[in-house]
Order: sequence, then C-alpha cells, then structure tokens
Amino acid sequence: MSRALIVVDVQNDFCENGSLAVEGGAAVAAAVSEHIEDRHGDYDAVVATQDWHVDPGAHFSETPDYVDSWPVHCVADTEGAEPHEDFETDRVEAWFRKGEYEAAYSGFEGVLAPDTSTPMGVFEEETADDEGFANTGESAEDEAEGSAATDGPSQSLDDWLRGRGIDSVDVVGLATDHCVKATALDAVDAGYDTRVLVALTAGITPESVERALTDMADAGVEVVRD
Repeated sequence: MSRALIVVDVQNDFCENGSLAVEGGAAVAAAVSEHIEDRHGDYDAVVATQDWHVDPGAHFSETPDYVDSWPVHCVADTEGAEPHEDFETDRVEAWFRKGEYEAAYSGFEGVLAPDTSTPMGVFEEETADDEGFANTGESAEDEAEGSAATDGPSQSLDDWLRGRGIDSVDVVGLATDHCVKATALDAVDAGYDTRVLVALTAGITPESVERALTDMADAGVEVVRD
C-alpha cells in the first residue's frame, strides 16, 4: 500500500488574523509541520492544496451566508493565499490550486501549480537552497520544462497520485468541516483508502466539525482522533 499525505489549505487567510480565520489554524500549521518532520518516512508522497481565487463569482459576497458565500479570501498572488509561516513546506512535492473562477472545496478539484511559483520539491537535507526549494542540480528553467513535459499544467490531484501508484491518503488541514471534508469524501469516491487525522485539523464550530466527521465516517473515511 502506497500512502500520500494531503495537506489542505493551510493558508494565511484561514489562520488567525486572516480574512476567513479558523480558530486554531496556526496551531494546525505547526502540528502538520511536526507530523511531516517526524513521520515523512510513512508517506510515499506529500502534497498540499491552496484556495486560489481570481474571480469566483458568487463564492465571494459582502453579505456572506457562510454556506454558499464567504468574505473575500485567498485571492491569487496575495499574502492571504500563501502558506502559513508555521507550515514548513520543504517536503511538499506538489501543490494543487483550486477555485480560480468558481467555488471549489475539494483538493481533487485543483490542478497542479507551476513548480516555479511554489516552494516544492523532494526535500534534500544537504542541497536545499536558501529559499527552501530542492536543489537537484538542474536549473529552475530545466525543472519547469521537465515538469511540464511529464505532468502538464492542468494535471489533477487524482492523476498525479495515480501516476505515482498511490492508493491510500491521509488528509489534514483546514477546515475540517469544509475543505478537509470535501477532499476526504472525494478521495473515498475515487477509490483511495482514506484517513482524516483529526488532531491535525481545525474547523468552524465543534458542532459542525462533529457533523462533518460523522458524514465522513458514514462515507467510508477512517476518522483517526488520536
């Protein structure tokens, strides 16, 4: 069994002081980083997702209902869309961005982001450069061309995982009752053996989190509370 870790939307706007903050978001960022450092050997791949909105239409509202519409958040190429500073990204091998022109909750709706715009790559202790990008001996231009040749600019998360023989995923991140839930449900639907590591997530309210965990368990997600 080959397992990947999917880190969902650990971004500034979803953490404290962000425009759509989840209480405990920064703590999740730090805890996910510690988990990756301690347990990266358990995974055959580590990937992350980002909300990346350009013009998502009615998903943004000045009078949001917090069900189908929300305050402006995670606008593409802004600080709010960037990974939280406590989320160490050196071991993230690929980023998947979602929601440019419409609402998108699941990481499986995302597409592969360009290597040159994200802190990514297989972590190499001795050769990582000062900005956290893996130094493989190739130039950034060579790496970008190689990625485009093998992956393509619109590769989905599902395609990427299947291309690497992944059949099981752990899902962590923000928020438990929205994008984590949507990602986990889509993972099960796609046939992955799926776990949600609850201690590495945070949600909107205790009640909505419990409903989400129940929904996920009912759908076949293994809900790991420890």
